[in-house]
Amino acid sequence: MAGWFDLKKAKDGQFFFTLVAGNGEIVGKSEMYKAKASASNGIESVKRNAPDRDRFKAPWEGNGGKFYFALKARNGEPILASQGYSSESGAEDGIGAVQRAANGASTKDISG
Repeated sequence: MAGWFDLKKAKDGQFFFTLVAGNGEIVGKSEMYKAKASASNGIESVKRNAPDRDRFKAPWEGNGGKFYFALKARNGEPILASQGYSSESGAEDGIGAVQRAANGASTKDISG
């Protein structure tokens, strides 16, 4: 089921986006961008790259025993970071959730 992107503005004036799954759960967050247009380009990059499993950095264990993954653009730069998962298999499931949510996702501009 397609999700959606929420395009937001941080208190410091920078822009970022989250990818929300069809069930309302946030499945990924972007870096901060100085320009709104750059954040919008990041959304388009997620849409282009999410279908390709090879674009995802395999789950790794971070601080506190949580597992994370990242989606990278063709140039190798990270464009979406995951939340922490309690298991490696949970993070693998999260990759599938990103792929499903990004497929056909719309963008809600709530940056004000």
